[in-house]
Amino acid sequence: MRRILCYGDSNTFGTGPMETLLDQPSFSKSQRWAGVMAEELGGDWDVVVEGLPGRTTALDDPIEGWYLNGRHLLKPTLLTHAPIDLLIICLGTNDTQQRYGMGTQEIALGVARLLQDSAALNVVDKTLVVCPPPVRELGDLAEIFSGAERRSQGLPKQMERFSTVHGAAFLDAGDHIEVHETDGVHWGLESHSVLGGVVAKKVQEMFA
Repeated sequence: MRRILCYGDSNTFGTGPMETLLDQPSFSKSQRWAGVMAEELGGDWDVVVEGLPGRTTALDDPIEGWYLNGRHLLKPTLLTHAPIDLLIICLGTNDTQQRYGMGTQEIALGVARLLQDSAALNVVDKTLVVCPPPVRELGDLAEIFSGAERRSQGLPKQMERFSTVHGAAFLDAGDHIEVHETDGVHWGLESHSVLGGVVAKKVQEMFA
């Protein structure tokens, strides 16, 4: 049986569109994109989901703390589930928050550092980087993500560039889905369903 590890943020965890900052909506495992992908791939694949709301590529959150930095937990997570046939990284949305002040190239460099850290362990066969769709400054999250709409627009080009350099496959989720109009950050059920199918097809191509 082949194993896939999905390493991401709230959209991998399954957080739904938030009406307010106090909301904690969550989709079921089968509704989330990774669950849809697992169903499409069938029983020959073991899909492990490691989604953490608020996770960044390589930044310590000045409010919530260090544990949201994707680099801090990547290595122990990989070693816990090793060997891994495919690592899927879907991060970058939270890096666009105004508190970090990051540009698109810097955010993509965060993904590059994750790819380097993964390669150093030699427990992952293949890697797929999924660039999240552009953020929209809407609803109760608009202030937190002030300026994110502009910053996230250039992410696909930069992420693809660094993915290629580090030998990882690349998929631009923004070619297939959009963020939900409620909060401009999280994805609706339809987007999870669509992306799950798209990623499943990409995985099948990678292991054909």
